Amino acid sequence: MNAPASLERDLRSDFPGLLTKNGEPWHYLDTAATAQKPGVVIDAMARALGEDYATVHRGVYARSAEMTLAYEAARRRVAQFIGGAEEEVVFTRGATEAINLVAYSWAMANLQAGDRILLSMLEHHSNIVPWQIVAEKTGAQIDVCPLTDDGRIDLDAAEAMLTGQHKLVAFAHVSNVLGSVLDARRAADLAHGVGAKLLLDGCQAVPRLAVDVGALDCDFYAFSAHKLYGPTGIGALWARSEILESMPPWQGGGSMIDRVTFAKTTYAPPPQRFEAGTPAIAEAVALHAAIDYVTGIGLDEIHARETALVAQVHDELGRMNDVTLFGPADSAGIVSFAIDGIHPHDLGTILDEEGVAIRAGHHCAQPLMDHLGVPATARASFGLYSGESDVAALIRGIERTKRIFG
Repeated sequence: MNAPASLERDLRSDFPGLLTKNGEPWHYLDTAATAQKPGVVIDAMARALGEDYATVHRGVYARSAEMTLAYEAARRRVAQFIGGAEEEVVFTRGATEAINLVAYSWAMANLQAGDRILLSMLEHHSNIVPWQIVAEKTGAQIDVCPLTDDGRIDLDAAEAMLTGQHKLVAFAHVSNVLGSVLDARRAADLAHGVGAKLLLDGCQAVPRLAVDVGALDCDFYAFSAHKLYGPTGIGALWARSEILESMPPWQGGGSMIDRVTFAKTTYAPPPQRFEAGTPAIAEAVALHAAIDYVTGIGLDEIHARETALVAQVHDELGRMNDVTLFGPADSAGIVSFAIDGIHPHDLGTILDEEGVAIRAGHHCAQPLMDHLGVPATARASFGLYSGESDVAALIRGIERTKRIFG
């Protein structure tokens, strides 16, 4: 199977992390955990930490003003990338902090005993644990939506489960284990039909699907930069402006204030209200560069390449009688599987010897593992730099592992 023509050029050369210490190609199939970084992102961060570096929002000197402009330009770029408004984008340390922000600010202020939260069976721990903390503190209850046979969130079941008591629905836009894509607009319609808000965990969606929060009609959208070929330590929360305006701050300190006296403190408007302390300045600039890089290639082209590679892996593994595949055949860039008699950790170790990196474990989705009836899965996940040579190396490594285990 050939890669899409528009992506025939080799993108691996843009990524210095795709070589071993000996200069050999490294077959990196763990992009769902964290993506490798292109040189333009590394360079942008180096400049921001070097000759361009200064604090933001505080200094009256020229470089501080210039860095403030660059930092806020990054916010505008994030907003444009997902179809939101600049004042609706809050920078966070990542999607986990973004979800916790919603939990501790919006949910703690709006949920009470008798209210309900709807999650799904395939959620990442970061979209489960914050809501359990909310439930413990407010008396709200959590419901869990089941999956379809092919590993999608069952929205027919969600429709039957939702009641007027539900105040929040929190779903993954794309599963980090199964690669299944949520019909997010239908989820929004179902949530809003009972007066609930919809939060989407977009970590696995933004690197491979065009996202428009207006078209999706969600209320909160969270993602991390490091899965989008950007740096660690930064992510974003998008929320409707009227919701952000109503939310109290969840951390106190510099930057999020209007005026402080010992008698009373007043707070800045969103998004600054939720960005206490010195922000991740260089990381924001590098995130801007990452978005420019990805959009320069085109999300449709990236998704087409990953879809072709997923189909090839499904075809190869589907011929092996001792392999179980999890999730839909048209998963978005992610293939999870198990081999009879071989623990995923053993497979991952032997593949590493072959220069192939996969993820082996529960993928921060232990309830899903329980549902699948396995302690762990092996997961191969693709990025815009992946190609047929990576698939061939994966299959060779699997065949060697099976020979070793007899």
